[in-house]
Amino acid sequence: MRYNRIQPLVALRAIRRLIADPEQTHEVFTIIRALSGNALENAYQRFVTTEVGQRVLRNKIELLDTLQDRDHLQTFPRDSLGGHYLQFVTSENLSAEGLVDASDSAEINQLEGDLARFAMRQRDMHDLWHTLTGYGRDTLGELCLLCFTYAQTKNRGIGFICLVGANKLSHEYGRGVYRAAWRAYQDGRRAAWLPAQDWEALLSVPISPLRTQLGIHAPQDYLQLRQSLAVA
Repeated sequence: MRYNRIQPLVALRAIRRLIADPEQTHEVFTIIRALSGNALENAYQRFVTTEVGQRVLRNKIELLDTLQDRDHLQTFPRDSLGGHYLQFVTSENLSAEGLVDASDSAEINQLEGDLARFAMRQRDMHDLWHTLTGYGRDTLGELCLLCFTYAQTKNRGIGFICLVGANKLSHEYGRGVYRAAWRAYQDGRRAAWLPAQDWEALLSVPISPLRTQLGIHAPQDYLQLRQSLAVA
């Protein structure tokens, strides 16, 4: 396993640039990359010990191929994960390819072989996790999903973004942000390890029993805070 040195000064400079110009969202990836250390490699080593991981890598399965096939997604029942995912990306005007464009492709392009395939698969799960957890694409929802993701991946770069994001949003939405973010983190810890799930097969499963199967709880703190903000 290669050793990826933590680069706090690189992260600090990126944070300053992001604060100075919040539109420079690519700096988020710089921060994550500078602080993530060996999180990806550690997750990969866990992935290869699973039955799903071995099959994905052996057969070179690309989750993106499934998620960008709208005709295939339309064959799933509306109450299935696949049906809910299609409704989510359609209503939000998203695409699996758009997630690729928005991600840190330069970092993934530096990887090789099975590690690169795992990194891409983990990237492509993002909107599936939105669908499964119930966290929306509003700013608070994205923060909560990042907190959930941090619990799943142990990526300290993502964890740092969660801290910075929660602090920033608390000035706008109040201290309830911390409660929602903490609940999302705790839910991520209690859930099954999502990177090793057979997403291609799970798309056909009704979403309610699937949430129970994977230990996914309704995001009550997030939903309550969002509702109170809408009323206010």
